[in-house]
Amino acid sequence: MSETNGVMMQYFHWYIPEDGKLWNQLAESAKDLANVGITSVWLPPAYKGIGGGMDVGYGVYDLFDLGEFDQKGSVRTKYGTKDEYLQAIKAAQEAGIRVYADAVFNHKLGADEAEEVEATPFDPENRQETIGEYQKIKAWTHFTFPGRGETYSSMKWHWWHFDAIDHNAYNERENAIYLLKGKEFDRNVDLEKGNFDYLMGCDLDMSHPEVCGELKYWGKWYVETTGVDGFRFDAVKHVSAEFFREWLDHISHATQRDLFAVGEYWSYEVEALHHFIETTNGRVTLFDAPLHYNFHVASQSGNSYDLRQIFDNTLVQHQPTLAVTLVDNHDSQPLQSLESVVEPWFKPLAYALILLRREGYPCVFYADYYGSRYQDTGDDGDEYEIWLDKHKWLLDKFLFARQTYAYGDQYDYFDHANTIGWTRLGNPEYPGGMAVVLSNGEDGSKFMEIGQPNRTYIDITEHISDPVTTSDQGWGEFRCKGGSVSVWVPQS
Repeated sequence: MSETNGVMMQYFHWYIPEDGKLWNQLAESAKDLANVGITSVWLPPAYKGIGGGMDVGYGVYDLFDLGEFDQKGSVRTKYGTKDEYLQAIKAAQEAGIRVYADAVFNHKLGADEAEEVEATPFDPENRQETIGEYQKIKAWTHFTFPGRGETYSSMKWHWWHFDAIDHNAYNERENAIYLLKGKEFDRNVDLEKGNFDYLMGCDLDMSHPEVCGELKYWGKWYVETTGVDGFRFDAVKHVSAEFFREWLDHISHATQRDLFAVGEYWSYEVEALHHFIETTNGRVTLFDAPLHYNFHVASQSGNSYDLRQIFDNTLVQHQPTLAVTLVDNHDSQPLQSLESVVEPWFKPLAYALILLRREGYPCVFYADYYGSRYQDTGDDGDEYEIWLDKHKWLLDKFLFARQTYAYGDQYDYFDHANTIGWTRLGNPEYPGGMAVVLSNGEDGSKFMEIGQPNRTYIDITEHISDPVTTSDQGWGEFRCKGGSVSVWVPQS
């Protein structure tokens, strides 16, 4: 797990400008991020995608092109060049920030040539049901990487390195997933749609020795080339779970590095997350998607949501050391594929719940920290302009409180549907303690033990100006405004 009281930042969102400046921006911001309490950054995919300099990175084309070769219409990626990427990693690490790379192993897109192959069409909504005869198709599955040639790797990808695709150039109107000749869908994947192995593009066959060998070779090359401290695995519910354990063990041994790993298993069924963790022997932490969903529902429900249930059926409730907690991310933000927005009024409450408690490894979202404005087309075909609020001032307060006071025993006061609170009692190294109280209804208060007798506390959110002085027994009446959160720390 991460360092004590560590905080990750997802240092991007889907609509980052396509100006190639993100790597340079990180290099310039690293010291400031470290000073406010960010201890690690998760960076977006750094390799060339099908959209070249405009691709977010998840339409992965060439894992070995980190913005170095003229491919897909550009040399740089959306975020910059390879040299700028390496410099950004170095700057972050010199500032004391660990760097996690985004690894997309599920699929490839943007093949250079088409190949003829036989395949069986399956229903996209039920991958256990065929919708046609075994037939000859034309598939874009041959990756030759003409811009890179054989630099770093000589492997060229063919149809037999994949198990399924969703596009047949001989019949472009058919909506089907084509299971290729001699292949089967991976096992130990999510059971949505019968079998959720296939997600998009050319689906990698994780049972093929050349595929596994190339991905392991790439992992060693990547760690040795970039010096990253760990990985965020994309779309792990679509890939055989055993692969990630084997891959991590191999890379850690080959590089003699203790690499952190977090997976994106985007399911609100916590049992599915437990199964993945069991299969990988706890080697990979997971983002707590069920907790995000609770935040989303709570933010939509106002004071009708029972805050005592905010951690029910979440990963952090059951396996806190393996839970990376989050409020929003690039997929859940407005107009994205998994849109499930946490409304702006609730975000301060949600961030208090992940940043100021003992359990979980919290992740701050770039667009929540810095704010964002962008345009895109919705599912209805209409154009929308989106404004995301900047919460930097308040998040910096929370990060300061986490660094300075969020230590020691934690006492919970989850005894009211609309007002909950907790205290941290501190320890000899970080004394003083802290009290947090929040409400999704009217103004609220909690009489809570903080372990510090006759001591004065102030609300660093500045929502409440009157201080609180504890009793001889170390108890105090800590308050918050309606629909808000207050964080009480010792008055200096």
